[in-house]
Amino acid sequence: MGRDEFSRRRRQLMRIIGKDAIAILPAAPVRYRNGNVEYAYRQDSHFYYVTGFTEPEAVAVLVPGRAQAEYLLFVRERDTLRESWDGDWAGPEGAVERFGANDAFPISDIDEILPGLMEDRSRIYYSMGVHTDFDPRVVGWVNGLRSHAGQGARVPQEFVALDHVLDDLRLYKSRAEQANLRKAAAIGVAAHQRVMRFAKPGRMEYEVMAELLHEFRVHNADIAYQPIVGGGANACVMHYRQNAARLVDGDLLLVDAGCEYRYYASDITRTFPVNGRFSAEQRAVYEVVLAAQLAAIEQVRPGNHWNDPHEAAVKVTTQGLMKLGLLKGRLPTLIKEEAYRRFFNHRTGHWLGLDVHDVGDYRVGGEWRVLEPGMTMTVEPGIYIRPSPKVPSAFWNIGVRIEDDVLVTDGAPEVLSAALVKDPDEVEAWVQSA
Repeated sequence: MGRDEFSRRRRQLMRIIGKDAIAILPAAPVRYRNGNVEYAYRQDSHFYYVTGFTEPEAVAVLVPGRAQAEYLLFVRERDTLRESWDGDWAGPEGAVERFGANDAFPISDIDEILPGLMEDRSRIYYSMGVHTDFDPRVVGWVNGLRSHAGQGARVPQEFVALDHVLDDLRLYKSRAEQANLRKAAAIGVAAHQRVMRFAKPGRMEYEVMAELLHEFRVHNADIAYQPIVGGGANACVMHYRQNAARLVDGDLLLVDAGCEYRYYASDITRTFPVNGRFSAEQRAVYEVVLAAQLAAIEQVRPGNHWNDPHEAAVKVTTQGLMKLGLLKGRLPTLIKEEAYRRFFNHRTGHWLGLDVHDVGDYRVGGEWRVLEPGMTMTVEPGIYIRPSPKVPSAFWNIGVRIEDDVLVTDGAPEVLSAALVKDPDEVEAWVQSA
């Protein structure tokens, strides 16, 4: 993603916060897995959205209207010894030359410089409570200014939640962001295609997961979240993560996996028979979920509200459960009483972007948010049937979820993961083609 994209975002953010404000964004800290072994570093999404800077130990500051420099970065100074271990650092010069900062300083100088930038600003835009180690420093700078207020210093009077502003900006995906989301979806599709041909009775869930990871890494992508690879009863566990059971002939396999490509996520789920053939009951449940998903996707149109896809999925799912004999009663009553939640107990989707569960309010002013072009979401209804004396045993341990990534356009929805088969006949054919 080019520097112009990040520059445009900063200009937009500064227009919103105004010339009497200052915005402060710290980078994500390095986190440790155990001992002194670090997790692979992943930049804070808000910080990356504004800067494109991918190193830790950094702080971005926006000071709209400041003549000397509106956009400043505090970063690590170059260190030959540490860089011999960790790789090259940008340093202050690189922060300006490569990342578009108007000016840059060593992070060690932030206590001396940042309080002066706060002076004569009435509002501080900062996400208090998100970076708990950094919060006391921000408060300390403000208190330091207050101690000098009697000497004529103007002290900021208000903290404003920066995350609310950035959440709304991030909700609308630019063309460059949409391109990354399409690529992430394409890699995710390829990974699912790979495992649909790989999975066989007797193989282990973790072997299937290994195939997913291989396909992601081949394309220089990583997991966007811990994949769910659940066979049989494990498919009925919403966030099943053990991925350690053996695949059994006659069971379904639910695979919920997406990748992160250049910081943008995909999130895709498919459910298929391990042996390549749905049983009659498995196919019947699968067809209900597919019909619900198609009905929900049809509602992902500008002018509809966020809850329309969910309401469509709920109606079709409830009708299907009635037809299967798993729910009895009148359709309006069953929906009103949420009887379907016994088998379908989650929402039909979520926002998608830099985070797999991306930011953005679902309600505005107490009403469901209206869908607009550029918004991206998942659509993922499911049915999960645990053993129960109230359910015929032929349906026990059938778990089905079908999930695609969908972009709101000016007209019909764009299904970013549409290349992955989901018609039951095509699913069977694909699994059997290995």
